Amino acid sequence: MLAPITHFLRYSLFSLLFLLAACSGKHSGNSSELAPVVQISSGSVQGLIRSYTPPPATGGIAAGASYSVYEYRGIPYALAPTGTRRWALPEPVSNLGTGVYKAYEFGSACPQQARFNLTEASTNEDCLSINVSMPAGTKASDNLPVFIWIHGGAFIGGSSSLYRLDKLAAEGKMVVVSMNYRLGALGFMPNPAFQASNASGTFNGNYGLEDQRLAMRWVQNNIGAFGGDKTNVTIAGESAGAGSVCMHLSAPSQVTGLFKKAVTQSAGCMALLPTVSQAQAPGKASASIQAGLGCPNNADTLSCMRGKTVTQILEQQGAYTAANPTDITSFSPVTGDPTASPALVNTTVPSSFKYAASNNLLVTVPMMMGGTKEELGLYVGYYWQGAQAGLNPAINNSTIDSVWLPAFYPGPASNPRYYSSQISKKAGYTAGLHSSDPNIVEKTFGQVLSDYNPAVGINNCLYLQTSNVMINYVSRNPSVAAPIYQFEFDDPAAPVCKVGIAEPCPPYNLGAVHSSELNYLFPNLSNTAAINAPDLAPASQGLANQMVAYWAQFAYTGNPNKASLPAWPPYAGKKTPSVMLLKPGSVAPYNADSAHQCTAFWATGNMYDLRNAPPFN
Repeated sequence: MLAPITHFLRYSLFSLLFLLAACSGKHSGNSSELAPVVQISSGSVQGLIRSYTPPPATGGIAAGASYSVYEYRGIPYALAPTGTRRWALPEPVSNLGTGVYKAYEFGSACPQQARFNLTEASTNEDCLSINVSMPAGTKASDNLPVFIWIHGGAFIGGSSSLYRLDKLAAEGKMVVVSMNYRLGALGFMPNPAFQASNASGTFNGNYGLEDQRLAMRWVQNNIGAFGGDKTNVTIAGESAGAGSVCMHLSAPSQVTGLFKKAVTQSAGCMALLPTVSQAQAPGKASASIQAGLGCPNNADTLSCMRGKTVTQILEQQGAYTAANPTDITSFSPVTGDPTASPALVNTTVPSSFKYAASNNLLVTVPMMMGGTKEELGLYVGYYWQGAQAGLNPAINNSTIDSVWLPAFYPGPASNPRYYSSQISKKAGYTAGLHSSDPNIVEKTFGQVLSDYNPAVGINNCLYLQTSNVMINYVSRNPSVAAPIYQFEFDDPAAPVCKVGIAEPCPPYNLGAVHSSELNYLFPNLSNTAAINAPDLAPASQGLANQMVAYWAQFAYTGNPNKASLPAWPPYAGKKTPSVMLLKPGSVAPYNADSAHQCTAFWATGNMYDLRNAPPFN
């Protein structure tokens, strides 16, 4: 029974892994008014003015007045990674040419395949551009805090053009920045032929992370001209963007001076990623794509691969993905391994987050961490769609124990249902999992997956484990002042149908699933280039206004608290009511560990090892 869902599991788990901020395209906004010309290191740029009237809001914070922002879109920050620059470290743009660069349109998305009836394809490698938004009237001398947003998309898709930065910029009174970075086989695939060493270190794969860091250095060199304070920078991301933040936090020598605070939304930094050697092993994506491109192992391997078209590379990427449904980290960051003999050196990400936490090698800055209450309910929605199309079995009380739980919680060969049988009988799960109503079974299965699962780094117990590790790290380093503010988004009215999932949508309310909080920070995000999702309902809009106020206050001070908002305590560890529940009308701290049964069930001796301090297994 497991065979029919194997490919669908791979398709959805990988392609949605760090989700559906994964489409691409261009849009030009709603204004032809021009913003002032700004002089930056590579030339002069001029943007547009966007004006917006926020929708009605109840509860939380009432709707604000109409506002305008300056938007500078699609500014090239790196040379096109083509020819000898493909599979190489990014090179900065030094000259935008003569005259004023018209930063009116978003840059092209980086190469990716279309997926899920939502995302759009791109084959344009000249894609490394950056966007800047700030309140209209901002002057160079204003020194506003800087908020850098890193988009999600499973490391294989996405684009900065999907996110309107105006709400955070105007209501948060910040300079907000976003960028494109290389993706998939072109951005996150190592290969023995790609490895290069220079005075800065040894590099292989992780080109998308290096793009992000070059964009951060661009911010250091240029953001003052837009009114931003380069000494007060926050990096933030959701899903793959949050996973990228985790990688930057585990590479202190590479990011010195680039940021002072960090926000991760829906990514558990403690999730293990492959090492360079593991990713290059025979049968893995790198070797398979190289072979599929017809490039043998010899002195000409790199030139052979660089000679192939983007379309050929994406076709091989897609073929590998389809043929290897269980390899859910095919195209992701790769790490070095200091414990190997000899040590495996990878300068971009020297080690796993676990190793860095064990050896006092993490960047320690104030952090906001969290995710959504029903994260993986979105995946269950996709499995519902798959069942309607005959791609996988239905989720109901006759398949939950025989198919679905064993697929996500496989036991050892001697007892394949060791874990799934315990989950099936667990109080809080068992009644819903065995209900005669398949909608209740699906909803409960989404809750189980969202509480904890070992397959992907998107679940609430992993978020809490990461924060527990961080506060224990700080306690072992008393000179470090790095508070963590943990949150959980829980608006059951969050828009999902036709936003996070294309029609047909399941016949039940999906709730606060993966990526559903993004509309609260980035208005009308639809996961399409149109950015045309409906406005939030008034109560949800009130919560959105509170969230923007919290996020902006954190960017200003490293502490989200301000007089007009409910008090948000620093995270105090497992079993404590110190996770801020973001729910319309009831924003308050609560005990997330208890709600998700992390300590009471998932981390017990006969389940999974979720240690909060070294030594880690």
